[in-house]
Amino acid sequence: MSDTFNEITSLQAQQRRAPCRVAYTLNNTQPVSCTIIGTQPLFYMDVETDIEDVDLMFDDAELRVLENEIVSLKKEIDIFERFSGNFVREDSRTRELMQGDLDFVTRRQETKNQITIGQIEDILGKSRMAAAYIDFAKTNNVSMAHSTQVEDAFYDRQRGIILIHPRFDLGDQLLLASRELRRHWQHRHGALIHPLLFHPDSAVLVNRAQVADLTVSMIRVGWELQLSGIKDAWERLENSPMADLGRAFAYEAFLDFRTLNNGQAAAAVFECWFMSERCRIEDKNLIRQMLADNQGYVFDEEQSGKTLTPALISALGSMPYGKNYLSGHSQTIIADPLFNEVRDRSNANFLWFIKFERSFRETERELHNEFETAVTGVRRNISRIQDSNNERAKNAEIVELFPGQNHGADEGSGDKSRKSGNLLAPKPSAKRNKSKAGSGNVVYLRRWSGD
Repeated sequence: MSDTFNEITSLQAQQRRAPCRVAYTLNNTQPVSCTIIGTQPLFYMDVETDIEDVDLMFDDAELRVLENEIVSLKKEIDIFERFSGNFVREDSRTRELMQGDLDFVTRRQETKNQITIGQIEDILGKSRMAAAYIDFAKTNNVSMAHSTQVEDAFYDRQRGIILIHPRFDLGDQLLLASRELRRHWQHRHGALIHPLLFHPDSAVLVNRAQVADLTVSMIRVGWELQLSGIKDAWERLENSPMADLGRAFAYEAFLDFRTLNNGQAAAAVFECWFMSERCRIEDKNLIRQMLADNQGYVFDEEQSGKTLTPALISALGSMPYGKNYLSGHSQTIIADPLFNEVRDRSNANFLWFIKFERSFRETERELHNEFETAVTGVRRNISRIQDSNNERAKNAEIVELFPGQNHGADEGSGDKSRKSGNLLAPKPSAKRNKSKAGSGNVVYLRRWSGD
């Protein structure tokens, strides 16, 4: 009886509870509702503020202008929402894709490649940007092929080939092909430099900018394809984690088509990429490469001397046609903390450790080189002194203070010593008194004892 009463009481309490005041949005849905926020707003009545002193009052003309701008913006958003609603994937389609992936993982259904490279090239040819990428790749003898040895897609610089996994749908393969074609464009224009060749602080920005530029290329090719009537790529973007970036591009391009060539739409996607959590993910991947240091770029080898310059940022923004969308923002990108600051604490700690280890090894190497230089100089001085002493020893004369004393040598023995090793008097010689300049005389102060 008590349990039933408690259940009824709790049910009545839930009914009396105020409705949810806050909801979180994720990918255009609200899967999470927050009930922690109270029903009563927070007012700070103890602080008296005069609104007129804050200078927030507007006259009637300014208010009418603001209202007109708000109404115009609301109309634009409504038009764009109706356009974006055409690419919403139904739940049945989502379940079909999930079932297909499940069958592939469990090997219950073998995926057959029904999309050929020729079809991909023909479809990409409907996009002006992708067609320019394909022509540029063919000019440099770079081709595309299907391969199950790659995770999704990969540009092999050594072999000059772009590999695409065949199990993906048409929209995925189109986007992956456009991404790797853009990577080849970066390579040929000097923008695809390994980030680990730079200082760790600059490496973070270079890696971010390279990845963001690849995303911009994918979104632009998808937009141009949907303008040509091929909606597979853009539908994939609208129903993927890149939906926010696609909407930023579409908002600019849908309202004003001139933003495609003047770079404003692409710059909006580039900035939106840096304002998201994608920076944290890419920083973590880069730091893992730094810690592994498989190629010796970070710790084992000396600095290559590469520095981050505005020219490199401008090279990333070059396009086959139209305006370079990063040339006018290169200085801002290098200096603004929005683009180069590591906001995640874990990544910042690991990055600090890497920079400390690099500076420690550089200091240790410098001290070792200075020590080797000093030791070499000391050895050179010792060798010079030894050579000088040997030269003086060759020119020295032996003088005895007690000449004429017989040390037991035979008459014909000359300067030769006996087996006992006693020094004999030297032979009389005409050259004895003609010592060379700089030579020394070795004088023995004790009398030699006989046998």
